[in-house]
Amino acid sequence: MTKFIIGVALFITTLVTAQGQFEQGMGKAFGLWKEGKSQEASDMFERIASAEKNNWLPNYYVALVNSTSAFQTRDGEKINLYLTKAQSILDMEMAKNPNNPELLVMQAMIHTGWMAFDPMTYGMTLSGKVTELYAKAEAIAPENPRVVFCKAEFGIGGAQWTGADVKQLCKDVERSIGLFATFKPENTFSPKWGLDRANEALKNCK
Repeated sequence: MTKFIIGVALFITTLVTAQGQFEQGMGKAFGLWKEGKSQEASDMFERIASAEKNNWLPNYYVALVNSTSAFQTRDGEKINLYLTKAQSILDMEMAKNPNNPELLVMQAMIHTGWMAFDPMTYGMTLSGKVTELYAKAEAIAPENPRVVFCKAEFGIGGAQWTGADVKQLCKDVERSIGLFATFKPENTFSPKWGLDRANEALKNCK
């Protein structure tokens, strides 16, 4: 009995320590990203992912950091590196959980990054895929604010080329802002981003 109790105590101690290391690592990675050290943040998230193979969040943030970086530069070589990295990392998590709405939004963002980089090459081949991804994500999580907002934002961007009416899309942006206020993330590190972008998009609508 004594050995059993000691064994349980050691297991709990290891679990608590591991959880503490995960939280510390994630906090440090977010800190690096906030400081503008995107590469260092990406590397940190990737190291955490290698140790937390059953947790999709670290790899999700590797993809998010890199896809976001792609939108912040006009250097074609860098865009290619960022989006290729984001895709290779996201593929790992999509293979495990293809119905995770946050991962579906991330995949749509990566495709959109390619389209923004070279619309003539990627517009025709990827726009339909992005539309399908958002439709699937919306069917799974209709109250997820990132799903609602990013779907609307993509539609508004496409309307610049087609001349389509964006009135309903702007209403969806406004609805997403309400959803951001009520949405409850699963844990401390679950995705929470998007409200600032939604507010800015709504201003542009008006």
